[in-house]
Amino acid sequence: MFSHRCFVLFIFFLVSHSSVTSRILPKISVTTSTILDVSDSIRRTKGAPSFQLNQQEEQSHTPSFSSSSFSLQLHSRASVQGNEHSDYKSLTLARLDRDSARVKSLMARLDLAVNNITKADLKPVITTMYTTEQQEIEAPLISGTTQGSGEYFTRVGIGNPAREVYMVLDTGSDVNWLQCAPCADCYHQTEPIFEPSSSSSYSTLSCDTPQCKALEVSECRNATCLYEVSYGDGSYTIGDLATETLTIGSASVDNVAVGCGHSNQGLFVGAAGLLGLGGGLLALPSQLNTTSFSYCLVDRDSDSVSTVEFGSDISPDAVVAPLLRNHQLDTFYYLGLTGISVGGEMLQIPSSSFEVDESGGGGIIIDSGTAVTRLQTGIYNSLRDAFVKGTTDLEKAAGVAMFDTCYNLAAKTTIEVPTVAFHFPGGNMLALPAKNYMIPVDSVGTFCLAFAPTASSLAIIGNVQQQGTRVGFDLANSLIGFSTNKC
Repeated sequence: MFSHRCFVLFIFFLVSHSSVTSRILPKISVTTSTILDVSDSIRRTKGAPSFQLNQQEEQSHTPSFSSSSFSLQLHSRASVQGNEHSDYKSLTLARLDRDSARVKSLMARLDLAVNNITKADLKPVITTMYTTEQQEIEAPLISGTTQGSGEYFTRVGIGNPAREVYMVLDTGSDVNWLQCAPCADCYHQTEPIFEPSSSSSYSTLSCDTPQCKALEVSECRNATCLYEVSYGDGSYTIGDLATETLTIGSASVDNVAVGCGHSNQGLFVGAAGLLGLGGGLLALPSQLNTTSFSYCLVDRDSDSVSTVEFGSDISPDAVVAPLLRNHQLDTFYYLGLTGISVGGEMLQIPSSSFEVDESGGGGIIIDSGTAVTRLQTGIYNSLRDAFVKGTTDLEKAAGVAMFDTCYNLAAKTTIEVPTVAFHFPGGNMLALPAKNYMIPVDSVGTFCLAFAPTASSLAIIGNVQQQGTRVGFDLANSLIGFSTNKC
C-alpha cells in the first residue's frame, strides 16, 4: 500500500521498501516557536455550545473529509449535551475531574494485566443477575465510561428497523454496549431506552460462542451469555451479550456483538451506550473486519462535526509512527515515540522512556477518551521546565487543578510560545499547534500548559493534543498516521 511514494523536498527521492514499517517520510525541520491566538481562544470559551444537536441538525452538517462507506459523524460532548455550567472555569474543572477518573481507570486496568490478575479473580463473578422481575444485581466489577465519561459522541442506527441513538466512541474499550429494556437500574439517557423485542435482528448469544469466550468477565444463565465490563472507575454495565444490526453511515452491518445492558451506572451524559474502538476481538474495528480506521477530534468547545472512517488509508502526507501492542493487554494502542522537543531542543530523557517492558508495563498509548496528556513525573518536569524557560516574558498565574504551569494572558492578543513536538523513528516529527497545549481554563485570560505528571509507568497522549489532527490506524501494517487539517 505504501511501498512507493514520491516526496518533494528540494530534490526528488524515490523510496521503495519491501517492508512497510521502514517507510520514510520527509524529515521536518524543528520549529522553535509557535503563535497562540489568545483572543480567539478566549472568544471560544465565551461561545461554548449551549445547545443540543438533534437528528435533523446532525444531517445538515457535512464533514470535509470522508473516504469510506463506513463513516460516522463525530461530535464533541458539549455539542451533544450542551453547556450545563455557569462559567467556563467550572466547565474546565468538571472536565479535569472526569479526566482524572478516566486515567485512574486505565492505569488500574493495565496494573491488573501486568500482574496477571483477571477481573474474575477480584471477586466472585455475578452471583445474582437481573431478571425481568428486576431482582437485585451484584456488580463486583465496575465499568462503563466515566472513563472520561465520553468526550466524543456519534449517532448510529441500532436494530431492524434501525433506531438512531447517540453512543460514546472510545479507543480504550473493546465491548460495544447499550442500555436495554427491561431496565433494572439505568442512568438517564436522551432517547428512549432500546427495546430488544422491537428489533427483528436482535439475537442473544449462547455461552459457547467465540464472542462470549472473548469476554474478560462472563457468566452463563439459561444458556445465554451474560457480560460484565469493568474499567475500575465506579460505573458499570451488566446484561446479555447479543448480536444486532448496526447502521453505520449508509451501510448496515449484521451480527455485530453488543452488550444489552439491563443494569448500568455511570456518567454517560445522555448517551445510549458505547462503541469500543480498541484493539480487542469484540471491538468495532475487529467486528467490521477492517484493517484500518481513522478519526479526527474536533475542538471540544465548538459545534463542528468530523468523522470516524473505517477502511480509510493513512494519508500520503501523514507523519507516521509505529503502532505497537502490549502482549498483556490488546485493547490499548501503543505508540513508538522516541522523544519530545520543546523550543527545538530535545528533552534529555532516556531513550527507553516510552518503551513497554517485558512485564507489559511502561510505554505510551494514544487515547480518544483521555483529555490531557500524561507523562511520567520526571519527563513531565523536564518538559515543563523547558517550557517555562522559554516563557519568561509571560505573567505567571496560580495553578488550576492538575495544571501547575499557568499564565495570565488577559492583556495579550497573540503570544509566541516554545513549540512542543513529538518525535518518532526515522526522523518523523509531529509539531503541536500552540492551542493544543496552551489552553484557556476560564474566560478571563488564564491559560495553562496542558500536560500533567503521572506516577504510573504508562504515559498517555490525550485528546487535547490530538484536536484538529486526523489520527489514522493502519492495523495491518502496524502504523499510526497524523494528518493535520484533514477533519
